[in-house]
Amino acid sequence: MKCLLDHIVLNVTDMEGMLSFYANILGLATERLDLYRNGKVPFPSVRLGEDTVVDFFPAGMWSADSEAGPCGMHLNHFCLAMGKPAWDELSVRLAQAGVAIETGPVKRWGAHGTGISIYFRDPENNLIEARYYRGENDRNRCLLDS
Repeated sequence: MKCLLDHIVLNVTDMEGMLSFYANILGLATERLDLYRNGKVPFPSVRLGEDTVVDFFPAGMWSADSEAGPCGMHLNHFCLAMGKPAWDELSVRLAQAGVAIETGPVKRWGAHGTGISIYFRDPENNLIEARYYRGENDRNRCLLDS
């Protein structure tokens, strides 16, 4: 089976902080933000690409069933892949915003082989990996501890 990742949902306690980080630091386009702010839809999103969005659920949508906290109960991290120029630009924006790089740059394996990754956290402590691929196309080795 071959499929695409449609969306990821993050439970959010500080909506404006998260929107600012994902739009201004990561440079992702917002979706349905005006509709959300005007009470027409229950949550806003940011677009990762043509096929994938990240939905931000406000506390009213999840607080009865879940707890706030780093990566909730099950999410370890998610990875954003991009070209090297965009990765370089993101690295600069992260540094300018004072966002600490927890790990990296390091070689890691992913959906398109071996890439170079950095790991950092969003304002609600979700771990994000940002990577670019160098064209090594090594689809067999796991480089998690390299």
